[in-house]
Amino acid sequence: MKHTKAFLAALLIAMALLCCAGAQAAGKRLLPLISIKTVTKGEGTRFVTEPVKGNVSAAIASWTPNYKIPPEPYYVECTVSYTGTDGKTTVSKQPAQVKVRGNWTTSYEKKPLRIKFTEKQSLGDLNEGQPFKNWLLLAEYKDLSMLRNKTAFELAHKILREDLYCSDCELVEVEINGKYWGVYLLAEQQEAAKGRVNVPEPKEGENGPNVGYFVEYDAYYTLEDRLHSFTINYNNFAPLIPFNGYPNANPFTPLCTDPQHKQDLVGFTIKSNVRSETQRITIRNFISNAYVIMYSAAYDDKALEMTDDYRNTVSSSMTPREAVEAIVDVQSLADMYILSELTCDPDIYYSSFFMSADLSPDGDKKLRFEAPWDFDSAMGNRYVVEYGRGYHAANVVDDVDHVYKAINPWLTVLMKQEWFTDIIARKWTDLYDRGVFTEAIESVRSDSQKYKSAFTKNYKRWSNMRDKSPIDYELNRQAYACKNEEESAEQLATWLERRIKFMNEVWHK
Repeated sequence: MKHTKAFLAALLIAMALLCCAGAQAAGKRLLPLISIKTVTKGEGTRFVTEPVKGNVSAAIASWTPNYKIPPEPYYVECTVSYTGTDGKTTVSKQPAQVKVRGNWTTSYEKKPLRIKFTEKQSLGDLNEGQPFKNWLLLAEYKDLSMLRNKTAFELAHKILREDLYCSDCELVEVEINGKYWGVYLLAEQQEAAKGRVNVPEPKEGENGPNVGYFVEYDAYYTLEDRLHSFTINYNNFAPLIPFNGYPNANPFTPLCTDPQHKQDLVGFTIKSNVRSETQRITIRNFISNAYVIMYSAAYDDKALEMTDDYRNTVSSSMTPREAVEAIVDVQSLADMYILSELTCDPDIYYSSFFMSADLSPDGDKKLRFEAPWDFDSAMGNRYVVEYGRGYHAANVVDDVDHVYKAINPWLTVLMKQEWFTDIIARKWTDLYDRGVFTEAIESVRSDSQKYKSAFTKNYKRWSNMRDKSPIDYELNRQAYACKNEEESAEQLATWLERRIKFMNEVWHK
């Protein structure tokens, strides 16, 4: 069996190299090209080289003497073109605005970008060719394999149900004002929209509560205005039992509004349009009471349901499991647990964890978990489950600076219930037996070889492979030791092999 797998992996790599050689021989592109040209006179490339997000520059200034605060990211008028691997330009000089986006990644020399077209555009075959105004270019600067986000998104598309949204993506080359700017991952904007997170946003003048909502569990909620942010108290901060392989694990209280550390404050950012305080309060109450129902079922064996206005919970004649399933899409939560436990995202306890709810008259009125995001520090890149073994997603974890402990309450709260862990086990077993995880490993190795010349060109343009000092705190020993993209990709593939083996020992039935 081992020899067969090795042969198949070698065959896939050989086929990828042959396809690459054939495409180049035919004069076609190895990767699609995104061409950005500024319209604003005298702007040049400053809009993609200078800006740093304000909270990040403030942090840097606090420990860097004489640090000059750079400008905040700002939009610049541009035209954007897209040329596919067949050499055909399908989007030609379309008007758009472009700016730097992200948080800490805005401090790097190669910065991620947001494209906001004036009119909706289709970019290649992404999301089945559906047109949208908003698209993202992820720089993959601290992921030296440049394949972690791509791998996670591809896995998510196979793990999550078809009606659950996950960004599509593809590697592209970018040029700005005719200058080569490197390899990026073209991805979709995290937004409520038909074809993305499919919840009905309120129309102009629609201020009532019965609309769709898309929110992020997010420590950066304090950067948003009041209308687009809120906190909840997680059933009065009732303790959770971490899922860590120990039947008598010590209880842990979610650090969601601990005044001791500002970093511990994890609230919610509303990513969809909200037009009234009524809507903000409605989604806050709905999410808060959904958690109360989950906790009461899991820890008190008690069934609750929400009142029609979502303000309160009352006793229910349903079983505890039925009470949870009436208000939470538990299948989506199980899917998100599998993806989160597999990838070991270090940010899982405080950011980039999304959920939605359709409270419109025709909506299912359930809390749904979807839109997974931000995996460039995951899968063995940082000092988190460094060797692939151990529990993470529903366990107590160190914060990214190793100052305090934290936990993701949403991934943890139902793990005490055997009926829920049985759902996870059945899903994992089916995915494993269908070869979904093996395909992901093979894809990493295949992509590394197929796009080798593009990665080499990228690392001639940018210095992060030669000089890792700007990202050294982001990398564990194995990731730091890699000398080129090929070694980085192999480190990722090897980590995934170990991780899958561990999870299979826990979950395969």
